[in-house]
Amino acid sequence: MAEDVKPTRKNLMAIEDRIELSERGHDTLEQKRDGLIMEFMDILDQAQDVRSELNENYETAQSKINMARAMEGDVAVRGAAAALKEHPEITTQSKNIMGVVVPQIESSRVKKSLDQRGYGLLGSSARIDEAADAYEELLESIILAAEVETAMKKMLEEIETTKRRVNALEFKLLPDLYENKEYIEQKLEEQEREEIFRLKKIKAKKEEEAKAEVEEEAAEASAAETVPADD
Repeated sequence: MAEDVKPTRKNLMAIEDRIELSERGHDTLEQKRDGLIMEFMDILDQAQDVRSELNENYETAQSKINMARAMEGDVAVRGAAAALKEHPEITTQSKNIMGVVVPQIESSRVKKSLDQRGYGLLGSSARIDEAADAYEELLESIILAAEVETAMKKMLEEIETTKRRVNALEFKLLPDLYENKEYIEQKLEEQEREEIFRLKKIKAKKEEEAKAEVEEEAAEASAAETVPADD
């Protein structure tokens, strides 16, 4: 509270410095918040596209695998899946978006040629190949969706954190500092008025004392003039 602040010029200067620093910090955080929101909206658009593509690829993959099971049988489909020897590799790195570290997922050996799938040309069929192609496309969509949606989540968390900091400065810290500044300024003005009043009283008292002294000296001089001289 303002009453807890000692009303001195030193404290007033310190509070003014804090206000200046807090206002700069508030402006910087507002700019960061606005920039993060713009980046988030871009990522959100991308996430919507990726999610739509993921859903389409999932439907396609389900359709292809169902067709392969119907035409070739579950045993052939499971055998082709079990023949796979080289599994996809996933590596993660990071990138910085306006101070927010988000993941960057890299994948390799997702899409494979017929000879890389392990089941060989003789053990394959067009239906199984189409299902394998569809699931490789689906896997790539999943990896991209994981990257985009994780980035979106981290951006949203940073936006909320930044908004809380902006609000804390705007609605708590700065109003308290302004209140303390106003309180100190009022107290210093009161002290200044009291000091001026005190100095005026001292001056008036000195003037009265000086006037009384002059009147006393005049009276003494007048009395000396009226005393008769000795015969």
